[in-house]
Amino acid sequence: MPKVNKEHAVEKHSRVNRILLGPLERPALKWLAERMPGWITPDILTAIGFFGAILIAVSYYLTNFNPAFLWLASFGFFINWFGDSLDGTLARFRKIERPRYGFFLDHTLDSASETIIFIGLGLSPYVNLNLAFLALIGYLLLSIFVFISTYVSGEFKISYGSFGPTEIRAVAILANTLIFFMGNPVVGIFGREIALYDLLLGIVTVALFSIFIVSTILRARELNKMEKRDQA
Repeated sequence: MPKVNKEHAVEKHSRVNRILLGPLERPALKWLAERMPGWITPDILTAIGFFGAILIAVSYYLTNFNPAFLWLASFGFFINWFGDSLDGTLARFRKIERPRYGFFLDHTLDSASETIIFIGLGLSPYVNLNLAFLALIGYLLLSIFVFISTYVSGEFKISYGSFGPTEIRAVAILANTLIFFMGNPVVGIFGREIALYDLLLGIVTVALFSIFIVSTILRARELNKMEKRDQA
């Protein structure tokens, strides 16, 4: 078996999650964890979160036939949040954490979930498929950065500029609501016409790539200085 780097083993990492909705989310998750029936386990919650992702993707595709499925997609985001955010909270509340197993399973399924969601979004009539794939690439690049950074620094950071997965879900639900009532109007940007949902997703995509690039440069500089200081 490969040796585990004890200095930066995943079970010793610190979690950074300073999100805008944190003051609301953390008490809600604590309240839910305290009231979960005994037969609900963290693994079941992880599966519920993954089911939510599938529901989102299927619902986006079904909007080709009826825009009302946008509401089902939004409900899928709620289910995804419920399972994905509560599984770790429940494990910590019951003191049954399995750091390496939990980290591996949770974030492997997270990557699969995001892939499914973006494909479903691209297959809807509201978003260009190529743009959906580009947004997916940006999200996965940022995820890879987070995982590698956790290994080399011992810090698991999932929030940037007070934004994290919870805020992204909230933005998606807001976008679904706007598009349902407004019908995905076309807007003019720099002399070109672009659908509103494409515009919103384009902004998110630029933000994802920008955060990835800036964070990578800053982390590389930090590690370079640290190791030069250690070698001095």
